[in-house]
Amino acid sequence: CFSCGQMFCGSCKDSLNARSVIQCPTCRVVLRVPDKEMVRQIYQLLARPDGRHTRVAQFYLGQCYASGMGVAQDSSEAMRWYRLSADRGYGNAQYSLGTFYDPETGTGLAQDDGEAARWFRLAANQGHA
Repeated sequence: CFSCGQMFCGSCKDSLNARSVIQCPTCRVVLRVPDKEMVRQIYQLLARPDGRHTRVAQFYLGQCYASGMGVAQDSSEAMRWYRLSADRGYGNAQYSLGTFYDPETGTGLAQDDGEAARWFRLAANQGHA
């Protein structure tokens, strides 16, 4: 949850994916908010002391910048947030960072086969394939 920073258990994730959960099971905040509000909540969450929520929030902020969801699209800023999350060991961010470096799928910012392979390998070691 981008409001309280709690992670969801397996059964909650299944319900959330089925779109039947509309409030956070912990803090009861509404989960479906406009994109700009979601970005605001992520920044508020990142202003709190580091915790298990930090790397996930950094990854989602990277996704927002990569896609232009709630913020102006900015590949450099997306890459920066993915890097912060990936350096904390978050597999999804490591994979996303690998795609930025991959000459075939990258954005052209920093194409580098070696870096792409390194990030893809780190993600794969965590089960992200």
